[in-house]
Amino acid sequence: MSDLAALSEQIAGAVPGAITESKISVGELTLTVDAPRVLEVLTWLQGPGDFKILVDLCGNDWPQRAKRFDVVYHLLSLTRNLRLRVKAQVGEGESIASAIGPYPAANWFEREAFDMYGIAFDGHPDLRRILTDYGFSGYPLRKDFPLSGYVELRYDDQIKRVVYQPVQLVQEFRDFDFMSPWEGAPHILPGDEKAAMAPNATSGDPGKKP
Repeated sequence: MSDLAALSEQIAGAVPGAITESKISVGELTLTVDAPRVLEVLTWLQGPGDFKILVDLCGNDWPQRAKRFDVVYHLLSLTRNLRLRVKAQVGEGESIASAIGPYPAANWFEREAFDMYGIAFDGHPDLRRILTDYGFSGYPLRKDFPLSGYVELRYDDQIKRVVYQPVQLVQEFRDFDFMSPWEGAPHILPGDEKAAMAPNATSGDPGKKP
């Protein structure tokens, strides 16, 4: 049995019923955890599991799914020399327990997930936006958020303050008319004149035998 498979069984035995799926792919172990029990799992991993370091915490959006969001924890154990990914599914309007208890580094990570996806973390001491500005509308990393956003922020030199206004393009999109590399150019490109003059060339397809 591999180290990752043994680790998966060890965690499943330590927190019975909390792991809903275990997957090993490209040398990485990913555990899907029942969201109400994620704090229980993370606490064991930080303690007896010896995964002392929270490398990252992020969100992921699957709009077509009933439980729309994944909350993803990336953990590292220096003594085991192993990495572990833990995922929990959260529906829109639902919340999940904050991981600040076992992993204080989760503080700003959870604020970022709240700011970008609108995921709420129960027990977080200061859950507010961290990357967008005060009064920002929407959650930028949701799949249904418009690429241009809703409003833009700028400093108005006349009234001497920062203002919000609807997004407006300062110019039309440029049409560069790049040709497809699979179709090829309908004309002879500079430098290809000699290929077109080859003895086996045809008028429609330079270099091709008739």
